Amino acid sequence: MTSNRTLSIHQPEDILGYIPHMLGYWPEDSLVAITMQGKVLGATLRVDLPKLGSLQARSYFADQIRNFLVADEDANGVVLAVYTDTGWADGSVSRQAMPLLEALQLSLDEVDLSVRDAWLVGSDYWRSAYCTNVECCPDPGLPVDRIKNSRLSAELVYMGSSIGPSPRSASGKPQLARPGVLDPLVLAAESRYGKQILSSWRSERFLDAVLAVWCHVLGRCEANDPLQPGVDAELMGFLRTTLRVPSWRDAVVVMAAAGMESAKSGAAAFGLLVEDSGDTPFDPQELGVLGLVVPADNVTSGGNSSRDVFTYGDVLLGMQPDMPRWSTLDALQKVLAGLCVDGESGVVPAAALTLQGWISWCKGHGSFAHACLSRAVAAQPGYRLAELLMDLLGEGTICPWARNAGTAWRGFKDTVA
Repeated sequence: MTSNRTLSIHQPEDILGYIPHMLGYWPEDSLVAITMQGKVLGATLRVDLPKLGSLQARSYFADQIRNFLVADEDANGVVLAVYTDTGWADGSVSRQAMPLLEALQLSLDEVDLSVRDAWLVGSDYWRSAYCTNVECCPDPGLPVDRIKNSRLSAELVYMGSSIGPSPRSASGKPQLARPGVLDPLVLAAESRYGKQILSSWRSERFLDAVLAVWCHVLGRCEANDPLQPGVDAELMGFLRTTLRVPSWRDAVVVMAAAGMESAKSGAAAFGLLVEDSGDTPFDPQELGVLGLVVPADNVTSGGNSSRDVFTYGDVLLGMQPDMPRWSTLDALQKVLAGLCVDGESGVVPAAALTLQGWISWCKGHGSFAHACLSRAVAAQPGYRLAELLMDLLGEGTICPWARNAGTAWRGFKDTVA
């Protein structure tokens, strides 16, 4: 959806109803912070609730949160939500949460990010963290259904947004692959293409063919024409084969985020390509789907000119382009999930899971990113790119695109004020 409507917030339930739509799931044992730019909601940050017993530990944690939030340079305020099921039964939830909220308020005041409001949210009840008026905040709190049925939440559902289960729950495991077994026709095509093209991984002509096929497939997905097992077995086998080559894998994700020219020039800059000898076991032009592909000259880079060229490093770290091609990255995530099956092991599922993890990191979905990368390492122990991205997550690094409200992924593409 590409609507540019402004969604108005009239009450706390609207903000709290917006959070799970932004994250894609209802948070559990989490702190959620949203920057404010005047009356407009900015960047959203979710972190696990810390177990902090000392003032020094709470201060350190609060400073870490502040360091993430100041990346939104236009922000002048923050709202906070603490999701916890602890302390509701005996009425101690506010008392338990206040030391953390006070530490956050002190730290954020130092950089003029005033805490506009804060709420405590449990499975059954929610309340203001600061209100003591029993008329508006009765014990133990207001029913959570008031959040789930809020005006803004209902409007987002109408616009096509949905809320899935938490990544921590048994049913909340992200759909990273298809259920069942891999189609034998796909495996046969993958085996055949492997013999034909893997030895030519440094060929510029083959890189052009690989990117052209992926461009065609992503275009199909964006047009709601996804790959179908059986019908597209040849195509799926070819795509799986390309994921076996790290340079092709990286070129595909750079193309999806930043455009065709960045993918091609980046590969050339690394010195990966060599002139074709002409003596190759397979001619890329024999691949029938190439007749359906959008020419490279017509591939755009989202809000950027097709002439804009960015390095692989800048793209993979979320530094360039200014705005990634979110719709194409969404399509890539869906295609990757459809190429593998649950429980599959090897290089191909490791590559597909790793790229899904990177896309989730770009969206600011750290929990989903961690789930993807963990499964990638399980599928292929020692898979290098997955390990590098796991280190990035472990350092608490947030993708620059996700830090900025103007460039962050929004499933429903709207401003909330």
